[in-house]
Amino acid sequence: MSLFQRDVTVCVLSSGSAGNCTYVGDKHAGVLIDCGVSTKQILGRLAEVGLADAPIDAVLVTHEHTDHVGAAAVLGRALAKRGRPVPFYMTHGTSRGVHPSCLPDGVEIVEAGTGFRVRHLQIEPIPVPHDTQDPVAYRVNVGDAAVAVITDLGKPTALLARHIRECHALVLEFNHDEDMLMDGPYPYPLKQRIKGNHGHLSNRQAQMLLADGLGGSLRHLMLAHLSEDNNTPTRALVAAQRTLQDGGAFGRVAVSVCLQRAALPPVRVTTNVW
Repeated sequence: MSLFQRDVTVCVLSSGSAGNCTYVGDKHAGVLIDCGVSTKQILGRLAEVGLADAPIDAVLVTHEHTDHVGAAAVLGRALAKRGRPVPFYMTHGTSRGVHPSCLPDGVEIVEAGTGFRVRHLQIEPIPVPHDTQDPVAYRVNVGDAAVAVITDLGKPTALLARHIRECHALVLEFNHDEDMLMDGPYPYPLKQRIKGNHGHLSNRQAQMLLADGLGGSLRHLMLAHLSEDNNTPTRALVAAQRTLQDGGAFGRVAVSVCLQRAALPPVRVTTNVW
């Protein structure tokens, strides 16, 4: 069996409360994780960063909120016109929760904790605590490289830390600064939902998860799902960089803040594939 190197591309096309979508793949296979912005934006942003011809073999849906699945029905039709129908993977609970107007054709049911393959990509759905029916995060393994997209969760877990430990690239939620949230304009019940165990990760909680899961392979960290009202890029960056410094990884790991209205430049990880 021969061994050869291949670049894995990770591109966060949009991240935030108005829509989420990330591309992970190589030149031979690829997936979108979530599709919460319009199909026009997804395909347009892929083209803008040089990924117009990147393969899309599946869409992995984390949960049923529209900022993660709103474009699914339209995107499914658009991708089918490009060549062949593309399956949308989601848990049974998510499939029940998706609004009928968003539900795509070709739904494939997955179970948290049970891996599956999309061509040569190994996909790991990981359970997360969020206020939806059966939410997951996803880790994508390509050869000996691993990429995880972990957002929309109310607290760190040991299972997530174990999955992060082997990652080369990580998209991780840094949703809110706790002081900004509590001093801000949101109604009190909404503040309680966000900071609850099934809400969203604060900068401090993200630091805890990153510290517990920081491994020697990590090269790219993308701070995701920042609240425009309850966080700032500077606060999130300072928190992440402090954790990397404490863990001896500062300077080794490139850190960027994901954008809502534009794609981040793609990052690439070299992997060995058999």
